[in-house]
Amino acid sequence: MAKISVDGTELEVEEGRTILQALDDAGLLMNGIDIPHYCWHPKLAVDGSCRLCQVEVEGIPKLQIACDTPVRDGMVVHTANERVRLAREGVMELLLVNHPLDCPICDQAGECKLQDYAYEYGVKSSRTKEPRRALKKRVDLGPTIVFDQERCILCRRCVRFCREIPKTGELSVYNRGDHSVIETFPGAQLDNDYSMNVADICPVGALTTKDFRFKIRVWFLENVPGVCTGCSAGCNIHLGVANNKVYRYQPRRNDDVNDTWICDEGRMSYREIGSADRLDRCSVRDAQGRRVVTSLADAVDAAAGRLAKLVESKGAGVIAGIASAHATNEDLFTFRRFLSALGSETSGVAVVRGEADGILVREEKAANAAGARALGFGDARPVVDRISSGGVDALLVLGHDALLETLLGGADRLAGLDTVIVLDTHASELQHVAHVMFPVRHAAEKHGTLVNADGRAQRVVPAVEPSWEAYTEGELLARIGAAMGLAGFDGRYDVRAVSKELSNAVPAFAGIDLDSVGDGGRALAEGGESR
Repeated sequence: MAKISVDGTELEVEEGRTILQALDDAGLLMNGIDIPHYCWHPKLAVDGSCRLCQVEVEGIPKLQIACDTPVRDGMVVHTANERVRLAREGVMELLLVNHPLDCPICDQAGECKLQDYAYEYGVKSSRTKEPRRALKKRVDLGPTIVFDQERCILCRRCVRFCREIPKTGELSVYNRGDHSVIETFPGAQLDNDYSMNVADICPVGALTTKDFRFKIRVWFLENVPGVCTGCSAGCNIHLGVANNKVYRYQPRRNDDVNDTWICDEGRMSYREIGSADRLDRCSVRDAQGRRVVTSLADAVDAAAGRLAKLVESKGAGVIAGIASAHATNEDLFTFRRFLSALGSETSGVAVVRGEADGILVREEKAANAAGARALGFGDARPVVDRISSGGVDALLVLGHDALLETLLGGADRLAGLDTVIVLDTHASELQHVAHVMFPVRHAAEKHGTLVNADGRAQRVVPAVEPSWEAYTEGELLARIGAAMGLAGFDGRYDVRAVSKELSNAVPAFAGIDLDSVGDGGRALAEGGESR
């Protein structure tokens, strides 16, 4: 370790780290100690091209760039004296020489580091009278990104990202000196599974996503911390919310999960929250087999009545449950308690599987498969086999992943059951066979925890509110349990109380609940599910 002083603040930092890295490690960079920077990014190789991060190091005659200057024991650094201030002004003036005056129409306005740093560290007016350099505008770089060459300050973050993270290398710097420009290789497009990250790391308005471009001014957005539910990686995200609508996902830094990245498919999954196929009404199947929209109370009574009748006539052994790996741990814990109180011992979890890429994307395409297994839900195939053999008369289904070809292979296999009760966010084939259907909340609409593929429990909070009457799976199961008179169910549901009960009841979740897990998440206890 090395002891250094930065603007009078004494720090003990890791030997061999650069000044910027050391301050970033300590959580002080731009959070108490301000060293503006463009080209440096905590998860990319050092470039040293923008020169904005110059600082004065005692004992060295010239100013040093903080991004590429290793710390040493006894180092004394000054980041805000007059010499440094003048150097920053000079760098900012050069960066603005050819930058277009696009701020009123630029989609980056409000989150543009060129705007912010020009105000904080730049000169008050331009000294140039020559015309600004004219370059390409609105360049279609590929399926996801639009490029404005005139706005580019050549920090080369996008170039390094494509080379280092997806390792596709579509972007490069062409020409030399003041003729240098970012381009794709001839005949190539910027088209990789992580391409939209270049818009996140671009400090100016040069790279923008086609999906978010000109949708809404960013100062109207509230960034709500959340978790991407596209796969079991559990990437941390900010949900950009305005007018009770999610406009975008952006990666939220978590060095233990996704660094500062998110895949394009996961990023675009925000559209599922407000999609047209969301279930928004409770329904029951009448005597003629027609789906009839009904009130929540009537749907609860219908579900409770059908289940109670079967328990009385055939016993709880004919009732089975299939859990959803998209539901929170609190919902799944309540489901487990419900089945236990009912007397059913047949249950499993349905998990969609696909391809993994070795970067972030995981094989399991649900955010809480590991949590479901840690709560005791096994594979759903034995449940399906029992349905096929005629051993099940009633099925409670959370979500619709059970329709997988490797499981039910469609809803027809459930057509002969006495009772099918579905709790789901979106419409599916299950509505053709369900006797009672309940709309439930998406992970972005409720409190809860999810466990990713590495066994890390992470918290979700409501970012938006459904425009219809919607409850969590746990709330609905609590009501059905109360209507049936099941032990331990009185119709009330407090997610925080359930979370603490889960923490106390399941060893893998010891010490983990909604209040203790924090924004960065916590690993499950030793022996918990971690695959």
